[in-house]
Amino acid sequence: MELKKIIGIGNTATVYELGDDKVLKLFHKGYCKDAIEREFHNAKAIENMNFAKPKAYEIMDFEEQSGIIYDKAEGESLLHWVIKTGDVQKCAMIMAKLHKKMGQNNISDVPDYKEALRENILNSASLDSVNQQKTLKNLDRLPKGNAFCHGDFHPDNILISGDSAIVIDFMNVCHGDFLYDVARTVFLVEYTPVPNDADNREQLLAFKKALADLYLSEMEVTREMIQDYLDVIIKARKGECPGE
Repeated sequence: MELKKIIGIGNTATVYELGDDKVLKLFHKGYCKDAIEREFHNAKAIENMNFAKPKAYEIMDFEEQSGIIYDKAEGESLLHWVIKTGDVQKCAMIMAKLHKKMGQNNISDVPDYKEALRENILNSASLDSVNQQKTLKNLDRLPKGNAFCHGDFHPDNILISGDSAIVIDFMNVCHGDFLYDVARTVFLVEYTPVPNDADNREQLLAFKKALADLYLSEMEVTREMIQDYLDVIIKARKGECPGE
C-alpha cells in the first residue's frame, strides 16, 4: 500500500489521505499500542452519538507503525481559522455550540474522568506528599457522572467547513460531570504556556484569556462553577506534562 499526501501532523501522529474519503491516522513509531487501541475503542463507543465526528473503521499496521482508519473530515482547524480571522467571538460560539451538543450524551464504557487525574497527581514529581494528598482529597470531593467528556476539546481539535464543525481526537474520552470537560477546555485554552521568547507573547496571552472568557459566556458557565475542577486539573497537569 502506498500512502497518499499528508493532510495533518500532530504531536502523536501523522494523518494521510487513504483513497477519496478515508484517512489513516498513523501514530509515530514506538507509540504505545494500548493507547492506539484505547482511542479506537473510544471512537467506536461514541459512534452513534448525535454530534459531528469522523467514523473509525479499523486499526491498521503499516510497516513498523500502527494507525486508525477514519472517515476523511473536511475543513480547516478552528485554531488556524481564528488566528487568521481574529474573530474570537465567533470561535467561542462555534466551540460552545458543538460542546453543548456533545455534553447531552451519556456514556459508561470508557474510563471515569477521575482515573487519569488521580494517576497524574500520583505521578507528579513536583507535588510533595502533603500537596499530593490534599489534591487527591479535593479530587474525591468532585461530583461523579456519566456525561460524555471529550477530555481534549480545544480549537485545534475542531475542524470547520462553512457552517459545519466536527470534533476529532478521541484519546482522552472519559465519563464524568460535564463541568469537568468545560474546565478542561478552559485550562487547555487559557492556562497552557506561551513560550517566554515569543515575539507577541502578551498578545497571545490576552487572546487565550479572551477566548476562554467568551467560551464560558457562551456555555453559560461561570468561573466559580469550574474553579474546583480547575484547581485539580492544574495540579494533575504536572504529572501529565512534566516538562510543560
